[in-house]
Amino acid sequence: MRTLLLIPALLTASCMANSPPVGGMDAPDAPPAACSARDVDRFVGLKASQSLGRDILEATNARELRWGGPDTAFTMDYREGRVNVIYDADGVVTRIYCG
Repeated sequence: MRTLLLIPALLTASCMANSPPVGGMDAPDAPPAACSARDVDRFVGLKASQSLGRDILEATNARELRWGGPDTAFTMDYREGRVNVIYDADGVVTRIYCG
């Protein structure tokens, strides 16, 4: 039984080690429209930061932002009001997509 109890602790520690440079954000009073990642190429190649996250939220009309670093595992649930921002080991944004 000990092994089973250690797995969640190890997963939590592993996730914390790969945590994003800034926490997830919710856009205050955002309209209920779906996320649109049509014009986000201008953010790819920039350093991940809290202010960049705010700019991406505004540009995509998303209500929620989720950061993903190298080797980060994501749940497969789709949320039309969420934008996902993937960054590399140097904290540089490599991909942005809705869902």
